Amino acid sequence: QVQLVESGGGLVQAGDSLRLSCAASGRTFSSYVMGWFRQAPGKEREFVATISWSGIRTYYAESVKGRFTISRDNANRTVSLRMNSLKPEDTAVYYCAARTRSGSSYYLRVDQYDYWGQGTQVTVSS
Repeated sequence: QVQLVESGGGLVQAGDSLRLSCAASGRTFSSYVMGWFRQAPGKEREFVATISWSGIRTYYAESVKGRFTISRDNANRTVSLRMNSLKPEDTAVYYCAARTRSGSSYYLRVDQYDYWGQGTQVTVSS
């Protein structure tokens, strides 16, 4: 069983920055692929970013590429999402996700992850 707890959300203005963090349980955290997803009201949950177990490989949704940065600290079992130049359309609940199954590809779909956090709200005003 893996527990994920997100933090760092809030209300900001367009152009501001935020850093989301996700603390994970599980002794084998360093072997998990981690991801961030988001869900806006009335919309499906969508992929934002993913990072390999080593932290070397990352992949981003086109809508956030160049503005968001995903990183991880395996020693402290955390994954972060640095969000710069925020836009009103970034408003959503942001979820941290862990994939504990083996694999070596990029994982962009909700069903490819095994555990989810409770989410943290990010609201960007114009």
